[in-house]
Amino acid sequence: MNLRHWLQVSLTAAATAAVCLPAATLAQTAYPTRAVRIIAPFPAGGGYDFMARNIGPRLNEALGQQFLVENRSGANGNIGSEAVAKAAPDGYTLLMGGIGPQALSVALYAKMPYDPLKDFEPISLVASQPNLLVVHPSVPVKNVKELIALAKSRPGELTFGSPSNASGQHFGLEQLKQLTGVNMVHVPFKGAAPLHTALLAGEVSVGFNIILLPLQHVKTGKLRALAVASTKRAPLAPQIPTMAEEGYPIDFDTWYGFYAPAGTSKDIIIKLNTETVRILGVQDFKDRAAVMGVELIGTTPDRLTAHMRNEIARWTKVAKAANMKID
Repeated sequence: MNLRHWLQVSLTAAATAAVCLPAATLAQTAYPTRAVRIIAPFPAGGGYDFMARNIGPRLNEALGQQFLVENRSGANGNIGSEAVAKAAPDGYTLLMGGIGPQALSVALYAKMPYDPLKDFEPISLVASQPNLLVVHPSVPVKNVKELIALAKSRPGELTFGSPSNASGQHFGLEQLKQLTGVNMVHVPFKGAAPLHTALLAGEVSVGFNIILLPLQHVKTGKLRALAVASTKRAPLAPQIPTMAEEGYPIDFDTWYGFYAPAGTSKDIIIKLNTETVRILGVQDFKDRAAVMGVELIGTTPDRLTAHMRNEIARWTKVAKAANMKID
């Protein structure tokens, strides 16, 4: 082959590659080309819904397509999570999941309709929200040690409320019982708001609830705060000690994670992770979340997977010890 012919062949090959490469690159970077659904597996108004409805519009601005939130609740978040697990892995159906359907359900249900570790591609851990241990003012205690002493002196008399059976707060109560040997009667409600109302009315004596609801009434004396169930003090109430500081290492922040169905392309996951982490660092979003006691995080997909593994392991242990199960 002479030099002229070699150059002609080389230039033709290069031209062909130049045409093909942008097309391949375009196929990888064009996502999304139509509307994307974000399924929140709990009703409107809660933390899952809040995260989805704040991240969705910002992804819309960044990626040029609508990110529409669909609330599909039921079975402790399992129904909405199952819908995403079985959706096409094309990036057009996403899940705003979290501690309930991606960790607690595994500890509770004898048979799951999905595997949180195998049926989803993690995008990012997005946020956490601390829970506050409070008592009605009629309960004569000022700290956790006094509460434990009172509960031991009156076994089975104190009532402990949670937002629902098998909620994170219910798990927190069971962990407290296992650590201390106390016997308090669990009273589940249908959500954080009904629990909050019951605590204010004195219908239940003690309760764990997301920090935003009880804190406003702690400040007016209608409820008494004992401790934050978190590894660190809550920015909303830095004067309130953690459970660990009180001698009871209980930590069950309500956390949220962003997911796609298993098999979604790595390019799509990288794009969604990059934009989501950027969005979680935007100051106006951080400020809005902080008002609700929510701390925005933003991680790698692998970090979310590791977090899930740890959560599943520890809550499965608590559930077995408390004989908590749903057939």
